[in-house]
Amino acid sequence: MEWEAVIGLEVHVSLSTNTKLFSGTASIFGAEPNTQANIFDLAMPGTLPVLNKEALWMAVKFGLAIDAEIGKRSVFDRKNYFYPDLPKGYQVTQLDFPTVGKGSLTITLEDGSERLIGVTRAHIEENAGKSLHEDFHGMSGIDLNRSGEPLLEIVSEPEIRNAKEAVAYLKKLHAIVRYLDISDAIMAQGSMRCDVNVSIRPKGGTELGTRTELKNINSFRFVEKAINSEIQRQQDVLEDGGSVIQETRRYDAERDTSSPMRSKEFANDYRYFPEPDLLPVEIDDTYIEAIRATLPELPDAKRARFVSEYDLSDYDAGVLTATREMAEYFETVALSSGDAKMAANWVTGDLQAILNKNNWDLAKSPIQAERLAMLIKRIKDSTISGKIGKTVFEAMLEDESEVDKIIESRGLKQVTDSGAIESLVDEVITSNPEQVQQFRDGKEAVLGFLVGQAMKLSQGKANPGQVNQLLREKMQ
Repeated sequence: MEWEAVIGLEVHVSLSTNTKLFSGTASIFGAEPNTQANIFDLAMPGTLPVLNKEALWMAVKFGLAIDAEIGKRSVFDRKNYFYPDLPKGYQVTQLDFPTVGKGSLTITLEDGSERLIGVTRAHIEENAGKSLHEDFHGMSGIDLNRSGEPLLEIVSEPEIRNAKEAVAYLKKLHAIVRYLDISDAIMAQGSMRCDVNVSIRPKGGTELGTRTELKNINSFRFVEKAINSEIQRQQDVLEDGGSVIQETRRYDAERDTSSPMRSKEFANDYRYFPEPDLLPVEIDDTYIEAIRATLPELPDAKRARFVSEYDLSDYDAGVLTATREMAEYFETVALSSGDAKMAANWVTGDLQAILNKNNWDLAKSPIQAERLAMLIKRIKDSTISGKIGKTVFEAMLEDESEVDKIIESRGLKQVTDSGAIESLVDEVITSNPEQVQQFRDGKEAVLGFLVGQAMKLSQGKANPGQVNQLLREKMQ
């Protein structure tokens, strides 16, 4: 039997506010355990929450970016459950009246095709603490630093059909929140986490199968692996005559397997009720339009502009706009060098290869945009050849000197002296009589070989255009 997957994602994004959602406590990653939790975060008797207006602003900003409905009246609710890292016994979230309603975003697949994926809602909620299971000799430690951190939970429609689409959706969300500057979205640090809901059904069917939830997956690669693993597990269960149980599972990336955590809860299991210590949040059109005015150029718009303004291919423009940092880097190189196509080739080729090889993000690259732009300028004005440019680029990884200094100190400057080039050409003509005669007999392609010989003699430093022209003149 052929099966079809039905996948929905719940993505938790930590908002980059200076303080927590309902208190003035700092919210800084990496602080010593339990140094950033106060009595307000733990809802101690006598304390009252106060909504962080910056978190509300960021949530609305995200909603506008995905063309979503904005809730002019949103309500906070208590979600009641017990867990050691939630000492107050409930989480403040939004149930029926979220800040952000239905929206959508377009994903681009590997074959270049596009799909529109619906977003059900995006609601504001507070984070729980963190349970620590290592170095406690069979016990668990509790770090409450995260308690009360502002989260935006973004819930997709169950419209994703495979792991590749899920990753494309997740990457698009990642790009949007980074462009908006509402989160650093560093998955390895937990500031963007993903819960994956998976069910399968016979291909062509319309009824939904029983779904399972895979919790807290923190990388694009693991999301893809977890989904494929869960689809296969459910297929094996059903094809063996069993039934899929609605449950929450823990995915083990090292073993590429999952294990049951608990039965999947329903909303009424949490005994939701409106948070009595917080009034409904009411906003108006003036507030919404003020936020709309702050929206940056988003990935899709920037991609379209790069295609039209810089005459780039859809693929190159997509690569260059995948992150805000890469887009800004490219545009700096393009404008400073005056050659967008050459800038795109260097950024998507040599630079990207170096970043991938060393597992660097762009901020750690030793080649800043202005230095790469200068390298391109020196190729364009014939100070160096394109081939020598590769050598200079490699040198720039280790040498932080100015590009001109690297070229000069290593003797890489292109030879343009007509006398020196004429000498090279004469030597090539003398050493390759057979090829010279072939050219004179009309075999044009042999010219490339002769130019190559001259470049080899000059160690790549001769101006290839001058070499080409002089060879033609002398072989007429």
